Amino acid sequence: MNQHDTNHALQSLNSLLGNRFTTDDAIRDAHARDASYHRGALPVAVAFPNSNTEVAEIVKICAKHRMPLVPYGTGTGVEGAVIASEGALSVSLKNMDSILHVSESDRDATVQAGVTRLKLNTHLADIGTKLHFPVDPGADASLGGMAATRASGTSAVAYGTMQDNTLNLTVVTATGKIMHTGSRARKSAAGYDLTRLFIGSEGTLGIITEVTLKLTRLPEAVAAAVCAFPTINDAVNTVISLLENGIRLARIELLDELQMDAVNKYAGLNCKVAPTLFFEFHGSSQAVAESSKAAGVVASKHGGADFHWATEEAERKRLWQARYDSYYAACNLRPGSVGYVTDVCVPISQLAKCIAKTKALLETSDMVATLLGHVGDGNFHVVFPLEPNNRDEIAKAQNLSRQIVDIALDMNGTCTGEHGIGIGKREALAKEHSDAINLMRDIKNTLDPGNIMNPGKIFNL
Repeated sequence: MNQHDTNHALQSLNSLLGNRFTTDDAIRDAHARDASYHRGALPVAVAFPNSNTEVAEIVKICAKHRMPLVPYGTGTGVEGAVIASEGALSVSLKNMDSILHVSESDRDATVQAGVTRLKLNTHLADIGTKLHFPVDPGADASLGGMAATRASGTSAVAYGTMQDNTLNLTVVTATGKIMHTGSRARKSAAGYDLTRLFIGSEGTLGIITEVTLKLTRLPEAVAAAVCAFPTINDAVNTVISLLENGIRLARIELLDELQMDAVNKYAGLNCKVAPTLFFEFHGSSQAVAESSKAAGVVASKHGGADFHWATEEAERKRLWQARYDSYYAACNLRPGSVGYVTDVCVPISQLAKCIAKTKALLETSDMVATLLGHVGDGNFHVVFPLEPNNRDEIAKAQNLSRQIVDIALDMNGTCTGEHGIGIGKREALAKEHSDAINLMRDIKNTLDPGNIMNPGKIFNL
């Protein structure tokens, strides 16, 4: 793209959006990063559309002038999926934050892409429904961004991921066409599953502007607990036993001893510094009581210490907020650090072995690293708090991350269970999918022949 094309594109975008289009340096800088150490170029400008039609017009302008564009939600990702490539326009969807439709009888809702999960759940409570949207990645991410990255999180063991809870998307394609990928029906056998094609595509095939979601009834009763274990293997084997015995769990999270120490210090908890499981149980009062009791019995067989129970909402929220803040707690181990985060996912039967090998690998390094994860579905994360701009530390963390991925792939796992690919795991994706990545490239080239939609993410063409 030459300067002439850039200038014409910027002039056209300014005419379209007025004061919702900016080249302000501070705003551009804020849209050049996510929550990780990854950095890219400053976008040439930032656009703030209000509607599907405006997004479509933005895409048409960019296509005409061959200007790349990058959709931007809340910037809570950790693999660089929203950082700008050279000469790109950042398209922020923050203004598209309307809740368009809620059906209590059908248990679904349609929202614009900029609506966050907390906003949706607050709205559902405010209008008196007994429904909620259960997918919880921890951060208050936008629902469009969660669809684009195929997010999951702490509650996936019970409620599934974004791909399990999305019925329909509205997408603006690379030609500026507004397209619906499905309907509000709970199932369909009508042609290709276009909804699943765009879920997890990270803005490389089109811009998601609206999402229709399945909603779930709020549970009658909720109980949470924390339990420490002698070893991380004891904790993981407890998880496997719970799942094998069919004990119903809403959430089950693992924190290793270093992460638990970090959480204690950051959140003011006083939990034992040991490998620890965070549990949560949902259901009827009787079902929660039965599941909680059964989980306690299983945990005790694996050396679990006394459960610390939390049934009051305020205490439960305090415990889970401490878990949500694990990333910041890990970074707090080295004040001023920035987090390098990697995640993998393996079959449950391989989880103990995968974590054991990962921990042994980390012990061979002088790097500070914490381990935590959504172990109910075989997914765990490693956080490296790094000195900003320390290339040696970044290189070490990247090398360890590659080895962790290799361990997972050797066990028929995947290089990422929920963080996505962005720019951080392009090499790992190629290793995992081998020749199938060429089919992904073919799909990209067919839907976006000009390569303007978030170029350089997931893979390089």
